[in-house]
Amino acid sequence: MPLVSTKEMFEKAYKGGYAIGAFNVNNMEIIQGIVDAGKEEQAPLILQVSAGARKYAKHVYLVKLVEAALEDSDLPIALHLDHGDSFELCKDCVDGGFTSVMIDGSKYEYKENVALTKKVVEYAHAHGVVVEAELGRLAGVEDDVKVSDKDALFTDPEQAAEFVAATGVDSLAIAIGTSHGAYKFKGDPYLDFERLEKVGKLLPGFPIVLHGASSVLPEFVKKCNEFGGNIPGAKGVPEEMLHKAAGMAVCKINIDTDLRLAMTASIREVLMQNPAEFDPRKYLGPGRDAIKAMVQHKIKDVLGCSHKI
Repeated sequence: MPLVSTKEMFEKAYKGGYAIGAFNVNNMEIIQGIVDAGKEEQAPLILQVSAGARKYAKHVYLVKLVEAALEDSDLPIALHLDHGDSFELCKDCVDGGFTSVMIDGSKYEYKENVALTKKVVEYAHAHGVVVEAELGRLAGVEDDVKVSDKDALFTDPEQAAEFVAATGVDSLAIAIGTSHGAYKFKGDPYLDFERLEKVGKLLPGFPIVLHGASSVLPEFVKKCNEFGGNIPGAKGVPEEMLHKAAGMAVCKINIDTDLRLAMTASIREVLMQNPAEFDPRKYLGPGRDAIKAMVQHKIKDVLGCSHKI
């Protein structure tokens, strides 16, 4: 099966009241773990690549690894650029085989965000590629995306509807309380479901995206800390909140931090218990297994997209 776009995925997800997992990938083991979970659960997948991942692994390596995943799994898989920050980067990914790109103009004033997004949409659509944009700004840090609490802005529902009409974008990431990274909340976790519901009413049937939606699962934080880490007090988005959002207008939920924690916790455990180990297969293999188990849990218990292909 060739790479697919997210268009049909999102149409099914919206009607079915579930969300598709968009998992960030950086290397072979992460891709294998995610895809093995997708095979077990017979679930559609979005494998997404950040600008930082392209710099680390190189575009061509990541594309070829995803092509291998397609051959190995026969799953519906979309390859998505996460947080593209320029027209040139989005164009490179469109030309380089991606089926979906995100242009993140949320750091700009509204009119500039509209103009940049529209430019990307026109180019991508002419090449059969769908586009995600962002309106509102999430606090936190992930790769090259850094937004302070004071600069974080919740998305205005009326402006979101205006933005979609003005740009022709295919999906929209909105800010309703999620945050990038492992330190998401200073107080109690909060998602503005009333705001999400209003967006859904103003944009009926339109797919909404949640960024910064890792739950920072405590078992991985505990293991990281037990085996040499130092991430006390990390808080993520409670999974019951994500499950509720998936039953509303949210069709795509981004997960990155939980992948990092699952793999890192497993690798640290192996190396702490076997400090003389120097065979990468002996610690990357368990890391891959940890990612598979975590992604299966997300697909079944949080996203609701198990057996949806």
